[in-house]
Amino acid sequence: MSITVLDPGLLTTVQDMGRVGYQQFGIPVSGAIDPRSAAIANILAGNAQEEAVLECTLMGPRLAFDCGNTIAITGGDLTPVLDGKSVPMYQAIYVQKGQILHFLAPKTGCRAYIAFMGGLNIPEVMGSRSTYLRGKLGGLEGRKLQKGDVIGFQKAGILQDMEVRVLTPEFVPQQVYTLRVIPGPQDSDFLPEGIQTFFTQTYSVTHDFDRMGCRLDGPAIRHIKDGNIISDGIAFGAVQVPSEGKPIIMLADRQTVGGYTKIATVITADFRILAQLKAGDKVRFQTVSVQNAQSILLAQRTALHVLSSINTC
Repeated sequence: MSITVLDPGLLTTVQDMGRVGYQQFGIPVSGAIDPRSAAIANILAGNAQEEAVLECTLMGPRLAFDCGNTIAITGGDLTPVLDGKSVPMYQAIYVQKGQILHFLAPKTGCRAYIAFMGGLNIPEVMGSRSTYLRGKLGGLEGRKLQKGDVIGFQKAGILQDMEVRVLTPEFVPQQVYTLRVIPGPQDSDFLPEGIQTFFTQTYSVTHDFDRMGCRLDGPAIRHIKDGNIISDGIAFGAVQVPSEGKPIIMLADRQTVGGYTKIATVITADFRILAQLKAGDKVRFQTVSVQNAQSILLAQRTALHVLSSINTC
């Protein structure tokens, strides 16, 4: 029971919800950059939300199925096809033995997630199957997928309620994406006009964008002195601003500490937007309170719980 990688695509890795509890030792959390899309894919495929999936960036892989299994594809629309025929996203589908899944080109978004019923037969490292590329840790030998790789399933089969495992695609292209943020922790290190610039101007996503961080281009954000601080912890979504004044949003494979000022942090509920940005996309920032961020996240998690309940009845 397995899949064989005929073509790995641009960057395809095994990811789950991350390696929690090891940042004090310098080990990043890693995990899916768009955890909501990964969770939805798992729910549709009949798995627990935390199960490992394949995260595919821009150009997806070409996979041959050595046995039949139920899958679901969510996140960015990279135009999935099965034996040359278009297949729907955000829906449980059954792939027969011998069929080939591949992706034509990115249509919307940046990252797609493929969940397989039963999950991937990948060993856990420090409690997670997530791949940390820079540390060559977890996933499949700590690396991205390569041609000829064979990945087994823990189990495989067809679900009895396939017809109800359908959702409206979540990621909708926009001219300008708004990321909600909580100010700080070093927002006091910026001039008032610097804060105003950050919250009123539009920034462009550059090509300097990987699983570690996303560099933006746009008007410089002015500090009182400069962008250097004594290194401290970095959260997923932290917006660092070096002395040059151009923001960098830190992502799943970020370093555990850093020495640049952080003007704000993207709220967890908006990681689904952040993860799907690509070079050339436009971004604006909107401030929210900690209480609002928590309420938004609770509502998002409640919706996932409801979805999970419906799809397991």
